[in-house]
Amino acid sequence: MSDKEQRAANSIIGRCGSGGAAGISPGGGGGRSMSDLGRPPPRDSLVDVLDRVLDKGVVIAGDISVSLLDIELLTIKIRLLIASVDKAKEMGIDWWAHDPQLSGAARRQQQKLDAERENKQLHERVAELEDRLAALVDQPESARPSAAGVRPAGRKAQ
Repeated sequence: MSDKEQRAANSIIGRCGSGGAAGISPGGGGGRSMSDLGRPPPRDSLVDVLDRVLDKGVVIAGDISVSLLDIELLTIKIRLLIASVDKAKEMGIDWWAHDPQLSGAARRQQQKLDAERENKQLHERVAELEDRLAALVDQPESARPSAAGVRPAGRKAQ
C-alpha cells in the first residue's frame, strides 16, 4: 500500500473507529480492503435466502380464470405455502403426518379403520342371515319352501 493510500485508510479509520462502520482495515485483515470500496456489498448466497424463506415462510396466492365471451369457463385458485416442516407444524399444518401414502403410522391407522369397518359389515351380515334362518325355522313345515330340486351351491346335477 502506498503512503497516500495508507493515510487515506488511517483517516477513514480515525473517523469510523477501529474497523469502523465501513469495515475497512488496513492490510486487509478480515474487513473490506481499499479496492472493495467502490463495489457493492456481497449478496446473500442461495443457502442464506432459502434459510430465511423456510424460517419465516412465504405464501403465494393467485387465481387463473379462463373466459369466453364473458362466460367464465374455468377458474383455478392457487395457494402455495413454502415453509420448513417445523414452521408448518407451528402453524398447525401437518397433513403429511396423516396421509397414508406418506406416513407409515397413518397407513397402519387406515388399515385398522378398514379392518374395523369390514368386521362391522360382516357382523351385520351374519346377524341378518341368523335372523332369516330363525324365521325359516319358526315357520310351520307346510309354509316352508320346498327343498326338492334345490342343490347345495357348487354341485352339479347327476
